[in-house]
Amino acid sequence: MAHKTAGHLPGRSSVRRGPGPAVPLRPASPESPPVSPVSRSPSPPGAEPRERRAGARARRHGQPLQSAPGGRRAGLHWAAVRRAGSRHDRGGAHAHQAAGPQGCLGMNEITGGMKATICLHLSLPLLGTWLSLNMVQRLAFLKNVRIDPSSLSFNMWKEIPVPFYLSIYFFDIVNPDAILLGEKPQVQERGPYVYREFRHKSNITFNDNDTVSFLEYRSFQFQPDKSHGLESDYIVMPNILVLAAAMMMENKPMSLKLIMTLAFSTLGERAFMNRTVGEIMWGYEDPLIHLINKYLPNMFPFKGKFGLFAELNNSDSGLFTVFTGVKDFSRIHLVNKWNGLSKVKFWHSDQCNMINGTSGQMWAPFMTPETSLEFYSPEACRSMTLIYKESGTFEGIPTYRFVAPSTLFANGSVYPPNQGFCPCLESGIQNISTCRFNAPLFLSHPHFYNADPVLAEAVLGLHPNQEEHSLFLDVHPVTGIPMNCSVKLQLSLYIKAIKGIGQTGKIQPVVLPLVWFEESGAMEGEPLQTFYTQLVLMPSVLHYAQYVLLALGCILLLIPIIHQIRSQEKCYLFWSSSKKGSKDKEAIQAYSESLMTSAPKGTVLQEARL
Repeated sequence: MAHKTAGHLPGRSSVRRGPGPAVPLRPASPESPPVSPVSRSPSPPGAEPRERRAGARARRHGQPLQSAPGGRRAGLHWAAVRRAGSRHDRGGAHAHQAAGPQGCLGMNEITGGMKATICLHLSLPLLGTWLSLNMVQRLAFLKNVRIDPSSLSFNMWKEIPVPFYLSIYFFDIVNPDAILLGEKPQVQERGPYVYREFRHKSNITFNDNDTVSFLEYRSFQFQPDKSHGLESDYIVMPNILVLAAAMMMENKPMSLKLIMTLAFSTLGERAFMNRTVGEIMWGYEDPLIHLINKYLPNMFPFKGKFGLFAELNNSDSGLFTVFTGVKDFSRIHLVNKWNGLSKVKFWHSDQCNMINGTSGQMWAPFMTPETSLEFYSPEACRSMTLIYKESGTFEGIPTYRFVAPSTLFANGSVYPPNQGFCPCLESGIQNISTCRFNAPLFLSHPHFYNADPVLAEAVLGLHPNQEEHSLFLDVHPVTGIPMNCSVKLQLSLYIKAIKGIGQTGKIQPVVLPLVWFEESGAMEGEPLQTFYTQLVLMPSVLHYAQYVLLALGCILLLIPIIHQIRSQEKCYLFWSSSKKGSKDKEAIQAYSESLMTSAPKGTVLQEARL
């Protein structure tokens, strides 16, 4: 053959030429003089014809020519170091093919290229499948959360399967007579009185502008087993009708005030009343209502009975028109109109009158920690915004918790955008008189939590704390569906003595809490299992499957690269001169010898001379 292969000996490498002895490539010991990789021994008889025949064979097979051992012309030495791994024949010698001068290409490289092509053809479809799964997963979510009869969440939106509970806490007045004498009010919290809340949508109408209109009806059923008390319990509370009417008469002529005082006395009305929980909640007959409706017909919006929650039971919360997300997904669940209005007229600025966000039941999917929850509340007559607090889990389902910001009920001096809700008192309470028949009612967190401390200090028996009195919503961020919620609000009445109306006595100005309530709900039972399977488990399987396919595709791409690196040959080219005594020859041969010496164990050395 044109190339002679050197076998490996421990600690020594050599090149064997023909039948002659092996010529060492490096000295046997540090004291030995440098030895050339190829010695110039006299040519044996018949060497020239053999060289010609070997050269012809080499040219036919594309292999480098090996010059005669005794040649005197300058030649190019080409040494190839091929990593052979563990490929050995039975005698322990390395079996390989001599590399060609055009890139050391052998049979292994050809088969490696075929493997690379096969792996490439396998990996590209896998990567494409990964991208397709990612898109399919997103499209599946979009299809299942929009308001459409074919979507998975439509029935959940139509008939809310979450059991909602309304828990009522009353502030029982301990010292009503002392308050009339000008002393500080003292209250005692009573409750909770728990009601099961049932909701269902009716008059569902799909419109041509990608919206749907509906009415949502609510009804309440008392739950004695969950309550601390009965509806027959008596509670001492401010007489809202008397004290609210007195506040409305503050700037009226004295003659009207005296007439009202006389009317109150005739009807037996007092500043404080003792009524049952059921009467306070759902209404009671009062002759004052008939009198006011007779002479001041537009003063109160209700007829007959008066109760704090009478308007909520067996009634709807107004006609909502929201976007379905079928044509424009970016507007899904957003309120288009409420009772035909795109903004309300209760407040003193356009920003405060805007109807923002959703109807408070579902939100757009694919939330991030930067997402905020906006919704319109008919009971509060305004839009509210909740902010992200933390991530968590609910029954194995990942959730984002949203809470009320400290500025939700801040007054205009603390938070200028709320100036439209004024006239304001201390920060932390919102005046809702303009949407509640002009009665001096205020909305806040329970026990004046997150409000000016002056408010809680003015009433004995209040103990605000975050754990018991803050509100939150836990929402599944991928679908925008609430998993667990607890909305807590307090209703208070601003009272004070009105000159000319004797029933108000010497009451000092104070915002007196009436009641605080918690509206809570958590998904459970079969709806929770269905939600987990369809909208959490299956998407999770697809989510991880796409990464498995991505990893498999990357592995198939790396296989030919690794194979190419392992089979790569390092070729070293160096010139040598045939002139005896040349210092350049000794230096270059010493350098080439060092290159060969650095080859690790298991390396095959090949040498050829052109």
